[in-house]
Amino acid sequence: MNLSQLLAALADPTRLRLLNLMRGREVCVCYFVEILGQGQPKISRHLAYLRRAGLVRARREGKWMHYSMERPDDAAARPVLDAVLGSLAEDRKMQADLKRLERACCKPEMFVTLEGAPLPARVE
Repeated sequence: MNLSQLLAALADPTRLRLLNLMRGREVCVCYFVEILGQGQPKISRHLAYLRRAGLVRARREGKWMHYSMERPDDAAARPVLDAVLGSLAEDRKMQADLKRLERACCKPEMFVTLEGAPLPARVE
């Protein structure tokens, strides 16, 4: 990934919220849907964009997809991402998203389920 790809990936508020939620943890897509209040197809498109940019990796667990953040290989991109993530930590909306995620992880039965799929494993 080069710096321009990173900046393009960070240019969308939804993608910033997704990265904020993944900071230091793996998150099931069902939590993103509920916390961001957006449809699963839209969330999946944003996650795919972040994957193509090299910022996110995915892991399948049955019918569930879990996502976590990747560090960029590009030396110029890393400090930019760190600065953006640092500023997100100060944003009230981002803080509220993290609080909702903490509550969601304690009560996964409250969130989105796929027909016939088991509840996702707790996010650590």
